[in-house]
Amino acid sequence: MIITFSSMQTASYGTWESPITSDLIVSKGIGFMDLAIDSSDIYWTELRPMDNGRYVVVKHSENHENDDITPSPYNVRNKVHEYGGAPSLIKDGVIYFSHFADDKLYKQIGDEVSVITKEENLRYADLQLDAERKRIICVREDHRPETLESNNECKNEIVAVDLDSGTQTVLVTGNDFYANPRISPDGSTLAWMEWSHPNMPWDESSIWTAAFDENGLLREPKCIESGDEVSVQEPSWAPDGSLYFISDRTGWWNIYRATESGNEPVCKMDCEFSEPKWSFGNVSYTFLSDGSILCLSIQGGVFRLGTIAVGSSELQLIDQPYTEILKLTLIDDNHVLFIGASPTLKRGVIRMNIADGSYEVLKESSPIEIDEDFKSIGQAIEFPTANNLTAHAFYYAPKNPNFQAPEGETPPLIVMSHGGPTSMTRNCLSSGMQYWTSRGFAVVDVNYGGSTGYGRAYRERLTKTWGITDVQDCEAAAKYLVDQNLADPDRLAITGGSAGGYTTLCALAFTDTFSAGASHFGISSLEGLCDDTHKFESRYTYKLVGLYPEEIDLYRERSALFHCDKLSCPVIFFQGLEDKIVLPNQAEMMMEQLREKGIPCAYVPYEGEQHGFRKAENIKHSLETELYFYGKVFGFEPADDVEGIEIENLG
Repeated sequence: MIITFSSMQTASYGTWESPITSDLIVSKGIGFMDLAIDSSDIYWTELRPMDNGRYVVVKHSENHENDDITPSPYNVRNKVHEYGGAPSLIKDGVIYFSHFADDKLYKQIGDEVSVITKEENLRYADLQLDAERKRIICVREDHRPETLESNNECKNEIVAVDLDSGTQTVLVTGNDFYANPRISPDGSTLAWMEWSHPNMPWDESSIWTAAFDENGLLREPKCIESGDEVSVQEPSWAPDGSLYFISDRTGWWNIYRATESGNEPVCKMDCEFSEPKWSFGNVSYTFLSDGSILCLSIQGGVFRLGTIAVGSSELQLIDQPYTEILKLTLIDDNHVLFIGASPTLKRGVIRMNIADGSYEVLKESSPIEIDEDFKSIGQAIEFPTANNLTAHAFYYAPKNPNFQAPEGETPPLIVMSHGGPTSMTRNCLSSGMQYWTSRGFAVVDVNYGGSTGYGRAYRERLTKTWGITDVQDCEAAAKYLVDQNLADPDRLAITGGSAGGYTTLCALAFTDTFSAGASHFGISSLEGLCDDTHKFESRYTYKLVGLYPEEIDLYRERSALFHCDKLSCPVIFFQGLEDKIVLPNQAEMMMEQLREKGIPCAYVPYEGEQHGFRKAENIKHSLETELYFYGKVFGFEPADDVEGIEIENLG
C-alpha cells in the first residue's frame, strides 16, 4: 500500500512529492494482449517491460497459479500491418505462435518448441485452426523481395499452413488487406473481411464467404456486405451456422445477421458495438450455446457489457463495474473472460459471471496499490469547440492528500492527444496518469473530433481536416479549463504519441496557446510519412488530408516541419530508433530546424524500441525526462531526483 504523510504541506503545483514513482510504475508492471480458452484451461499473453518487452503466454490453473508457458527467448508477437495482434492459437494443449525475432510460425508441445514455417520474410496473424484439414488458416503478409508489388509494397493474403510440412496454400488474394478469417462450425465455409487502398478498415470494407472444395480450396466467393462509405468487420459464426458481422451502415457500428432475404440489424442503437481494427484479435461479441449474443457496447467513451437474447432486438446490460472491456472470450454459458479496467480498478484479466456481473480478477497489470486518497478520477467533460460544435474529454484534477497549493495558484495543465488518430482515450485507472496528477498537474485527455466511440459522424469530423480539427479541439479543451479556473494559462503543455505527436507539433506551430510540448514518436512531416511509412497506413492521409502527391502543398501546409518559424516554445522529442511506422528522421528533421532557429528543444532516442516503448528502463526514463523538461520550462523544481538532459537553446 502507498503510505501517506502525517500532515498537509503547502507547495506549488508540480513540486509535490509523490509515492507513485517511475520505478514503482515499471516494477513488475505488465500489459495484457490475447486471451484463449482451451477446454477448461485459461490462457493470456503478457507484455513484460522488465524482460525487454517480451510477450509470454501464461496459463491460469484452478488453484490460482499463473504459470509461464513460453520459454525464453521466444517472443509471442507479430508485425502484420506493423501493429500485429492475434499471434497465437491454442488447441488441445498445443500452442501455435509467431516468434517476433524471425516472424516464423512455431509449435509448442509441453516444453518442446519446433518451427513450422521455414521461409524468411513472411508474417502471420489471426491464426485459426482448420482441424479437419490439419492446417492453420491465417492472414499472411509477404515481404519476400521476389513477390513485392510494383510499388514495392508487400502482399497480403489469406493462406492455409499445413501443420506437418509447413507448406502454404493461398486461399484468398488480389485485394490489398484481409482480416478475420473465420471457419463455420461445420468446417464447410470461410468468412473474412477485406478492404483496399485508399480506405482504412473503418472507412470502407466488405465481408465475404466461400465454401471449401474437396481440395481445401475456396470456390464461388460471395460478397455478403459492402457499400460506399460503409465499414463492416468482425464476421462471426453463430452455433447454428448463421453468419453475423458488424456494420456502421446506420452511422453506428451495430451487429447484423446475414439472411437469405438480406442483412438484418440485430439491435439497432446509437452506440458502437465495436472499435476500429488497428490490430488483429480484438473480439467485440460472442455467442452463448443457445445463440444469444454476449457483446460490448460503447457510449460516450464508456464500455458496457450486455446480452441480446435469441429473437430479441434489445440489449440487456449486465450490472458490472468495468468501463473498458476488451477481447471478449467465452468460457461457458455462465462465464466470460476479458481484459477490463475502470476509473478505480486496475487493468486486469477478468473472469465474470454473465448472469449477475460478479467477477474474479485472475491477474492485475501492476502490483501497485494506489491509495484511494491519491486517485484522481477522470471526469467526462463536454466543451464548445470550433464551428459551433461540441467535443469530448476526460479531465483529471491534481490530487495528493499530503499537499495543497498556495492560495490563488492554478495548476499546470497537460493536454493529452491520443494516437490513431482514429482511436479513443478511455476513462480508466492508470498509474501513468496518477504519476502526473499526484505531483500537482491537471490533465485533460481529449477525444477530439475523429475519435471513435461517438459514431461515424463524429469520427468523420477529421476527414480532410487532420491537423486542424484535432488541434482546435485540444486547444478548446485547454481554454475551457482555463476559463473554469482549473488550469494556469501560462503553463499549458500538450503531449501525444504517434498521431497524437502530430497533433502536438501542429498545436505548437499553429496556435500560441501552449507553452511546451512533448512529442512521442510523432509526425512532423506528412509528406515524409507518405514517402516512408508501411503499407497499412500508406494511404491513410488521403482521407485525413488529401491526395498525395497531387495536393502536396496541403501536406506541407499541415506539417509543423515546414512552419518552425511559427513555433516559439520548448519541445522535447522521444523516439524509438527501430520505429517503422514513424521513422526517426521525423523527429531528427524537426530537431535540426528548431536547433538552427534557437528554439529550446531536446531529443531522446531509444535503441531497440519500435512504435511505442516496451522496455521498463525506457518507460521509466521517458516519464522522468518529461517531468524534468516541464520543470525546466515552467520554472519549478520537481521533488523527484531525476536525471537531467540537455535542453538545447534553453537560455
